[in-house]
This record gives sequence, structure tokens and C-alpha cells, in this order.
Amino acid sequence: MADESPAVHIVYTEKPEVDDHESVHIRTLSAVLGSEEKAKDSLVYVYKHAASGFSAKLTPDEAAQLSKQPGVIQVIPNRQHQLHTAPPGRLH
Repeated sequence: MADESPAVHIVYTEKPEVDDHESVHIRTLSAVLGSEEKAKDSLVYVYKHAASGFSAKLTPDEAAQLSKQPGVIQVIPNRQHQLHTAPPGRLH
């Protein structure tokens, strides 16, 4: 059985036509999560400069449903990456 616990996902969206990106993203999340309160609890961060979108805590099923919402371009799980660097003085 797949893990259904919420994990942070990055959601890329079309740029909203209004300046209040957060309210647009909350409405999009509400359509999947069932309420504005749940959407606000799930929302982690709103992106509005380099990209348009948000990050939110979603189950795999919620992420799949969200990817089908109007204006949503892509939903991807957040991944942490470890930087590999040489110890000080070892760079060539």
C-alpha cells in the first residue's frame, strides 16, 4: 500500500492575473482539499517572482488531483539534495 501521509510538493501554476497570488493558490488547493481552512493549513510557501506557484503538504492522491486543476502546470514532490563539496584547501 502506498504511503498516504502528506509530504511537501512544489506546485507550478500559470501566473495569476491578480496581484494576490496567495488567495488564488488557496482557492486551487481548496478545490482538492475541501475547505479554505485545510488549504491554509497545507500551504507552505507562495512563489511569485522567479516562478509562479506554491508548496503545500499533500498526500500522493491529493497531488494527483491537484495536477488536474485548471492553471496547474506541474506538481512535483519536494526533494532535498546534499551538496558534495571538497574540504577547504582541496579545490583545484
